[in-house]
Amino acid sequence: MKSSLIITIALLLLYIISVLCLAKECTNTPSQLSSHTFRNALLQSKNESLKTEMFSHYHLTPTDDTAWSTLLPRKMLREEEDEYGWTMMYRKIKNSDNFLKEVSLHDVRLDPNTFHWGAQQTNLEYLLMLDVASLAWSFRKAAGLDAPGSYYGGWERPDSELRGHFVGHYLSATAYMWASTHNNTLKEKMSALVSALSTCQQKLGTGYLSAFPSSFFDRFEAITPVWAPYYTIHKILAGLVDQYKLAGNTQALKMATWMGDYFYGRVRNVIKTYSVERHWQSLNEETGGMNDVLYQIYSITGDSKYLLLAHLFDKPCFLGVLAVQADDISGFHSNTHIPIVVGSQLRYEITGDPLHKEISMFFMDIVNASHSYATGGTSVNEFWQDPKRMATTLQTENEESCTTYNMLKVSRNLFRWTKEVSYADYYERALTNGVLGIQRGTEPGLMIYMLPLGKGVSKAVTYHGWGTPYDSFWCCYGTGIESFSKLGDSIYFQEDGESPALYVIQYISSSLDWKSTGLTLSQRVKPVVSSDPYMRVTFTFSSSKGGMGKESTLNLRIPIWTNSESAKVSFNGQPLKVPASGNFLSIKQNWKSGDQVTMELPLSIRTEAIKDDRPEYSSLQAILYGPYLLAGLTSRDWSITTQPKDGKWISSIPETHNTHLVTLSQQSGNLSYVLSNNNQTITMEVSPEPGTQAAVAATFRLVTADSKGKVSIPEELIGSVVMIEPFDFPGMLVAQATDSSLAVQDSSSTDQEASSFRLVDGVDGNPGSVSLRLESKKGCFVYSDETLKGGMKLRLKCDSDVADDKFKQAASFRLRKGMSQYNPMSFVMSGTQRNFVLSPLFSLRDETYNVYFSVQT
Repeated sequence: MKSSLIITIALLLLYIISVLCLAKECTNTPSQLSSHTFRNALLQSKNESLKTEMFSHYHLTPTDDTAWSTLLPRKMLREEEDEYGWTMMYRKIKNSDNFLKEVSLHDVRLDPNTFHWGAQQTNLEYLLMLDVASLAWSFRKAAGLDAPGSYYGGWERPDSELRGHFVGHYLSATAYMWASTHNNTLKEKMSALVSALSTCQQKLGTGYLSAFPSSFFDRFEAITPVWAPYYTIHKILAGLVDQYKLAGNTQALKMATWMGDYFYGRVRNVIKTYSVERHWQSLNEETGGMNDVLYQIYSITGDSKYLLLAHLFDKPCFLGVLAVQADDISGFHSNTHIPIVVGSQLRYEITGDPLHKEISMFFMDIVNASHSYATGGTSVNEFWQDPKRMATTLQTENEESCTTYNMLKVSRNLFRWTKEVSYADYYERALTNGVLGIQRGTEPGLMIYMLPLGKGVSKAVTYHGWGTPYDSFWCCYGTGIESFSKLGDSIYFQEDGESPALYVIQYISSSLDWKSTGLTLSQRVKPVVSSDPYMRVTFTFSSSKGGMGKESTLNLRIPIWTNSESAKVSFNGQPLKVPASGNFLSIKQNWKSGDQVTMELPLSIRTEAIKDDRPEYSSLQAILYGPYLLAGLTSRDWSITTQPKDGKWISSIPETHNTHLVTLSQQSGNLSYVLSNNNQTITMEVSPEPGTQAAVAATFRLVTADSKGKVSIPEELIGSVVMIEPFDFPGMLVAQATDSSLAVQDSSSTDQEASSFRLVDGVDGNPGSVSLRLESKKGCFVYSDETLKGGMKLRLKCDSDVADDKFKQAASFRLRKGMSQYNPMSFVMSGTQRNFVLSPLFSLRDETYNVYFSVQT
């Protein structure tokens, strides 16, 4: 009863949020139903009256599609002999743009010493954890076959109308990961899954393949409530196509074309029975990237029926808004529509129709200019809001991960067409700040749905929180496993020909087999730190055959975030002229083994205003260090007053500070308790999990006043006089309060005698224990209590009988490495009320943070 009430309350909250979003789907009302979060909660609810109310509005009012006539297929499924006239029409407009070619994932390998490689390996571990029989369970049921084993939970439950979508993502992710790693165990697993799905398709015998019955499409075509069946079909089709393109699985391609034939027949029947307008109306239910994958199948097979079917999934009432260059995307469900733009981009590449190039360029422009955050991400509660009104959207449910995944596709294609650095800069920003941090460290199968950007937020505290490996399978799990399987796919792009060219657009340590030159290119990026404000990159050419490669050009991105006047690039030690930021530096050579190019790109702290043109929000700023978005470890809204005279409002944290970070603990039975900063009062708390806000509160820096400024382990500080600085309260110290308790106070106003302690061997005499003795008063020790419990205040106890065993135990602590550590790119920032730590957003797990601050100069 209680859980049912909680679900109902959550549904009502989601409903209210969706209404406030003024959501729209071109013609569908109420389009709160387009929110995956809301739809899933509604279908799982037992609130039948709310279901009835919501679905009673499930009707469509046709729009005037004639306004977008240039977007529609020029004919609508006439007689069979006329179905192949498309190519003749497009020959008249086919352009001769020389697009950059993708570099195969098979030819790129990430350096094992990088964050990117670690993220890829965490994802590989998760992909290997998943069971083929469980993934195929609902497919076998839908085909009338026995289903051995057990099924998965979350959105893959047997009663979820979106079941099967993650399986499609899994096919794509494993194809990408196989290309990226050539892990043989993974190849066996993904091949087994393709075979299992083929058995289901063969049993059905029509070409249909899904984890739900085909009756879902009867409901879709009748425009009655059903949760996005084409969305799932797109994922399955895309997975099969990726298995063919990246792993050479011809069985997968046959399955995909058979599915295409089936749905060609269904859509044709709807149009013949009713009208093409009826088909357009049905597209107000989310269809994923059906246009995109059908264009891909056409490009592989050359069969024009797939081209026609792809056109029929180009949603005219959305693309039409972009075609007339109107920023009217506010209220649209973001991830329903970004894939449609991606499909429109492939339409341009295949047909040369310039309208679709203009559509995607305009779309990217308005999202970047008016609807995106400093991460590069977009959306709030899954929807777009009014342009340049982003300040009032900051909360826990920002930036759906799926939207960032798809926006990366848009920017990647635009870069291949134009070679404009701005699109590569966007890719770097969104990948670094919007994708890399959606995994929970190195824990496989733990990812987030939304990336919170509000005040005092945490990735762990959102509507969904962190997912679980076997019971979540949200849409963002699917795109997440794909993203971390193809981290090497946009580092390099190439042009073939007599004089090949390579474009390096991401600075990520990796190696490339540059086949068109017969050379291997090794890229090594020195880990970026706050104390050395440069990104240092070295490129080295090698060849197993020796000798020279053919003449070719290496194009290196000079990012917009660097100062090109201070940047340095050299070829074999000889300095080169660096162009202005936002351009490529081109080096044309007959490259040979041993050739080396080095780069030093200056990094600087800069602020970036939120995209909001209202004067009252003009001071709201994000803080970046080169391409890295910094988050302040803080629990509420903080103002910052900069100091223009000396510019010292942000300073780097020395790497040596990490060796001074400690956690002090005591044991009581089976429970470990830690010294903790609890609202600026020092208490004992049950030892928390690493990566949590409680772990931050349990970490302190021992500040020394003597010569022991550099130590390799904290134990080397035993015998020193130390002051105790909370990890996330830099510049504040633990000091004796008036009642002998311990409090966190501003160092500038704290009596040094009340905050100086000598770290000594534990008075309990046990090896490895330590005690903290107040330096100014003999016989005073930091003391917990004879009976430990969470929340109890620590205090100073003086003139005690040090022979008392209970006192010895309460005044002795285990000294260990701090539960939290400063990221190498961490800084201390001065606020108007206190200072706090800035760390890259992607490095955080459950910590509480702010991304935007009120910056007053």
